[in-house]
Amino acid sequence: MADPGEFTRRAFLNGRIDLTQAEAVIDVINARSNQALEAAAAQISGVFRRELERVRGFLIEMLARNEASIDFPEDEDVKEHPDGCDMIQSFRQKVILPMAQLLHNYYEGRAIREGLTVAIVGRPNVGKSSIMNRLLSFERAIVTPYPGTTRDAVEDELVIQGVVVSLWDTAGLHDSEDPVETIGMQKTIERLAQADLVLFVLEAHRPLTTEDFVIYKKIGTIPVIFVLNKIDLTNRFSPPDIIPGDWVESSRTKVSALTGQGIEALREAIFKHARGDCCSEMVPTIIPNLRQKVLLEDCIQSSEAAVAGLERNDSPELVDIHLRQGLERIDEILGICVKNEIIDSIFSRFCIGK
Repeated sequence: MADPGEFTRRAFLNGRIDLTQAEAVIDVINARSNQALEAAAAQISGVFRRELERVRGFLIEMLARNEASIDFPEDEDVKEHPDGCDMIQSFRQKVILPMAQLLHNYYEGRAIREGLTVAIVGRPNVGKSSIMNRLLSFERAIVTPYPGTTRDAVEDELVIQGVVVSLWDTAGLHDSEDPVETIGMQKTIERLAQADLVLFVLEAHRPLTTEDFVIYKKIGTIPVIFVLNKIDLTNRFSPPDIIPGDWVESSRTKVSALTGQGIEALREAIFKHARGDCCSEMVPTIIPNLRQKVLLEDCIQSSEAAVAGLERNDSPELVDIHLRQGLERIDEILGICVKNEIIDSIFSRFCIGK
């Protein structure tokens, strides 16, 4: 019987593909949107490998010249870059900056690769379940005029411009002696800690309550979009802005879950948070996964330590240590030098045979 990832693993072990391409195969299988599929397909084509190979080649060149300065300390020529450029400046441009861009791509494209978890929170009866149903375009959560209808977190998914969004409708947070409601609110707080983004639902036609301020404190540093619901009960052309000035500066959207007004603007606000600073037409081609991201961070740290050593005129032996560490991290990403346990862990996520 074939093992999980049997054929992809054979291709990797026989040198037909590198580890980044092998990992991209499982990303293709698990892709939940067109953009995630396109990013994974780009990885399989080898764009990530080629970018890393350029960095690796320069690291090897730097390591060779550094070791030459150890063997021939009296020869000043080995300290100069062959292009005539300053060695430190060239190192930054060809090693640190490309890896920093790859790391930036991880944060910009993480929502495309992994999806976005969005928790809808607020007081009871502010319209959280109705907003979730409007975003999903079908009746997923039960809606009644009675506070406390939602006792447990209700979860479902939608795709917004290629980004998979996991929506969590949570129990309303307030003081209650009902043990079932209390458990539901504890689940809400747990989900809140796991969310990438919070939709904090408030009533546009009423002043904030003490409970609203308590909920705001529980959100903490999690990114938030303030959703002012029930604008159909206010002057629709100029509903009041009830957000206090000392609250975090964040996106705010005015909606009516009853009529659907403002829901498209809310979808756009969620997407803007997911894509970060990049435009929807400029999705990163190379989106590292978490394993690759950690190794890139280590490589950048080692490279910056090597640059600092060169600037301080440290002994070549000390600089050599940092250069080798950086090279080892690149080799781990590519699978040139990687532990069997890591290989087993990667391919265990594949389906049988694939």
